[in-house]
Amino acid sequence: MKVMKFGGTSVGTPQRMKEVTQLVTKSGEPVFVVLSAMSGTTNSLVEISDYLYKKNPDGANEVINNLERKYERHLQELYSTEACRAMTADFLREEFDYLRSFTKELFTSFEEKSIVAQGEIISTNMVVNYMKEQGIKAVLLNALDFMRTDKNAEPDPVYIKEKLSAIMEQNEGNQVYITQGFICRNAYGEIDNLQRGGSDYTASLVGAALNAEEIQIWTDIDGMHNNDPRIVDKTQPVHQLQFEEAAELAYFGAKILHPTCVQPAKYAGIPVRLLNTMQPDAEGTTISNATEYGKIKAVAAKDNITAIKIKSSRMLLATGFLRKVFEIFESYQTPIDMVCTSEVGVSMSIDNSAHLGEIMDELKKYGTVTVDTGMCIICVVGDLDWSNIGFETRVMDAMKDVPVRMISYGGSNYNISFLIREEDKKRALQSLSDHLFN
Repeated sequence: MKVMKFGGTSVGTPQRMKEVTQLVTKSGEPVFVVLSAMSGTTNSLVEISDYLYKKNPDGANEVINNLERKYERHLQELYSTEACRAMTADFLREEFDYLRSFTKELFTSFEEKSIVAQGEIISTNMVVNYMKEQGIKAVLLNALDFMRTDKNAEPDPVYIKEKLSAIMEQNEGNQVYITQGFICRNAYGEIDNLQRGGSDYTASLVGAALNAEEIQIWTDIDGMHNNDPRIVDKTQPVHQLQFEEAAELAYFGAKILHPTCVQPAKYAGIPVRLLNTMQPDAEGTTISNATEYGKIKAVAAKDNITAIKIKSSRMLLATGFLRKVFEIFESYQTPIDMVCTSEVGVSMSIDNSAHLGEIMDELKKYGTVTVDTGMCIICVVGDLDWSNIGFETRVMDAMKDVPVRMISYGGSNYNISFLIREEDKKRALQSLSDHLFN
């Protein structure tokens, strides 16, 4: 069985919902479908929550009413029978009455998560109703019945596999199994979510639990490109990536995929394909455990980086110096992207400057601190094992006219990174494309 996940733009209109239905039933084989909320819906639900936090029920009700009218318009276009329109209209009425009920109660983060979960609940009900109207044997499986996180807010794969396997057995014989992406319950049974990349994460967890043949992530882009198509000319989709390569690209700027969401598929050895609902016949990108040896695959960039350098003569041979430095960043929950060390100093980059002032004050206890803002990390990804002689020369040659603040290589066999000024980003990306791919 294949798992197919469709994002918000893929189910963003009634016409797109019809196209998704054609895609999932094309093969005639049983499939498991994970759906996001219709595009724009989650933002509206977050806005409703924001009004309720601010104790403004009138503002919340106005957004609820606007959202309800939007969905009512979809009914006429999506369904061809009055019975199906009436059934879905009743469901939507209950949903929006449920949202209005929050305007009369105390509002906390628990209520917010319940509100935000309704986007996926609405989209899956609408699509499964349409499929049934078309005579397709489709069944809706509530993600809240099997998707759960543990006390560390991490997915609980043993629980998910056990519950989902039992539910699938009870619903055997259907052609399409549909569930909600993103939403789950936490270890205490409360409605929660998988946060960033949540629907992709759901698909990966479901695929691992069912030992799926393949996990397909359908978006509005034809796979991961070898560079940023918004900035660079003549980019091409990358047809094959190793899981580590995909994670590096996702972390350093390829927004099509969140870096953590494919981990369950990686550990289960299940390939992940990134496909385009607008161009369903395009090859897209396949991510698997296979490596294409000696090949540079792609370039990505990450903006809004801050570089911090601490210089100290006391660092020389000082046991525990780096531990003290890293503990400062840990205490302010600020991850470090790149690290370079010398005998008398250490340079680091961060992408979250919320606590920069406090971090600098702490670091000044150990040495002289300098900060560079407005920086950008350029990441080159591929099979960059140190035994592949000459690859670094090609990369460095492409960067010869770009001032480089830091270089990081050796932490991974799949990545070499450069810290540069944001104003040099476009020039660097284009030069790398020209030297490596064009």
